[in-house]
Amino acid sequence: MRLFDTSYGKILERVDQVNPVAYGRTRNFIDGAVTYLSPYISRGVISTKMVLKHVLNKGSDPGKIEKFIQELAWRDYWQQIWIEKGNEINRDLKHPQPDVDNTEMPAAIVEANTGVEAIDRAIRDFYETGYLHNHVRMYIAAISCNMGKSHWKVPAQWMYYHLLDGDWASNALSWQWVAGTTRSRTYVANQDNINKYCRTTQKGTFLDVPYDAFDDFSIPEELRDTMVPKLKTELPETPALDLEPNLPVCLYNFYNMDPTWRQEIKANRVLLLEPEVFDQYPVSRNSIDFLLKLGQNIAGLKVFTGSFDDFVNEYQPAEIYFKEHPLNHHYRGTEDSRDWMFSVKGYYPSFFSFWKKCKKEL
Repeated sequence: MRLFDTSYGKILERVDQVNPVAYGRTRNFIDGAVTYLSPYISRGVISTKMVLKHVLNKGSDPGKIEKFIQELAWRDYWQQIWIEKGNEINRDLKHPQPDVDNTEMPAAIVEANTGVEAIDRAIRDFYETGYLHNHVRMYIAAISCNMGKSHWKVPAQWMYYHLLDGDWASNALSWQWVAGTTRSRTYVANQDNINKYCRTTQKGTFLDVPYDAFDDFSIPEELRDTMVPKLKTELPETPALDLEPNLPVCLYNFYNMDPTWRQEIKANRVLLLEPEVFDQYPVSRNSIDFLLKLGQNIAGLKVFTGSFDDFVNEYQPAEIYFKEHPLNHHYRGTEDSRDWMFSVKGYYPSFFSFWKKCKKEL
């Protein structure tokens, strides 16, 4: 099953097909009018700003599509936190996760064997497609952290590993939001909620309880077995690069695959795959394959597997251009700003304090 084309023309067609009004009305349903743009935004092929500009240029009234704009803004919000907090987002950010029993994750999640039909089916499809509906992500996080009482970090890494739209800030901080480390409560959902939004009618699961049952909820038998999944990235071995010595280098990476970036200049274009980055934030072979296919939109792109310093020492580039990202602090050269939706920068303790500032610019 293939959900995501990788040609730039097809991606732009998908942007053009977005219905922000229907999105706002139906996005929580598994068959709702979601955009399927997330992998392209996460890989930096398109930006939140570009998507917003496109829907506004087509005549959308900002007041009628506020929910759609907010969902785009959440992405920039998580990224701003990563910029400000750095590696602190890899730990409980504001306060410890409550009621933690283990630092692994439920084996039933990994094995798609929770007994909750909508969840198990979604996980099986996830392994094939690299896609999970956002509401299902929240359900999986709630089951892992708040019913299985696993610390959020390992299951968040598992999800990031398989997601084609893997964005560590969005993923890790969303898991923390569910697990209650960034706010005063946790997120829970019962079987009725899952039935409603996943179009199922299942009864008799460990989630088939009223909401007040979650106030004193023991780990169900289905979630008692835990494990740490093996997550390792297979990077391609790359041959020596034939670079033009007098030209600058435009450096791409896992978070910047924008085919329009610095298009106006003649340059060597190199996709840098740093093993140390993928050791810390491993992703699946499907994610790497998706990345490489997206690279076909960038004329003349060459791939280098190794560290930034290895690349510089081996090729001694005259000048390096790269795009701003929290994982690029060790790069040296000319840094281009990312295409943020709004001028609002810095850390805000809640999304809505961030959004309040952003909304003034609409």
